[in-house]
Amino acid sequence: MPQKTMYPFLAQMESFSATEEFFAFLGVDYEPAVVNVSRLHILKRFQQYLRAVPVPPDVCEDEARAHCRQLLARAYQDFVKSNAITEKVFKVFQDAAGVQTVGVDKLRASLRERTRT
Repeated sequence: MPQKTMYPFLAQMESFSATEEFFAFLGVDYEPAVVNVSRLHILKRFQQYLRAVPVPPDVCEDEARAHCRQLLARAYQDFVKSNAITEKVFKVFQDAAGVQTVGVDKLRASLRERTRT
């Protein structure tokens, strides 16, 4: 999970190895056929949502868990309504669509090379 563990349930989720464990633990209903096709994409999107909207530090554990439940359900729904190619969660799909990202370190190195010549 993307943030420091402030709630015991977040530490517990870090130990999960199957997508279905997240759904069962957070109480999110799902269709096995959707999870079987998009399991890694769903978890990656869940992680992206948690990074964008972290669990507020000042809420009780029940509210924190509800927050995670909502974000997992949202990530799942992305793949109920769409698919991995359309959602482009992973870099390979972004590259295939022509989306290129360049890291800041790579830009700095390129700039240093150009200033030397």
